[in-house]
Amino acid sequence: MYELLIKTTFDAAHRLCGYQGDCSRVHGHTWTVEVAVSGGRLNSIGMLMDFKDLKKIVKKTIDELDHNYINQLPAFAGGKEESNPTAENLSRYIYNRVKNEINKSYPEIKLSRVKVWESPSACAIYWED
Repeated sequence: MYELLIKTTFDAAHRLCGYQGDCSRVHGHTWTVEVAVSGGRLNSIGMLMDFKDLKKIVKKTIDELDHNYINQLPAFAGGKEESNPTAENLSRYIYNRVKNEINKSYPEIKLSRVKVWESPSACAIYWED
């Protein structure tokens, strides 16, 4: 089995609804996102997937988040538990968006996981069983 991982960043503000503490106020992060894909077969030139293609797929979703107030984006505007812009929910959101794009163009490749870092020492990881 082979696995590729790319890493990117974006800047965005959010607030945690229902949270008792400083993070209930609007604040921002430079978020770091890691996306890993896996598969068992390499193509004719020895690649699982071109890093450039994976970066392009991830960039599409990251660009929608970059320099935004995440709470105002449609996916996070509901104020419900699953739409609160926590690192956990962001990792699931990015996973689902990237998974749809991977499945369209690379059905033989599986999205392994998405890791979202809100600081250098704290991250959330989402994957499907």
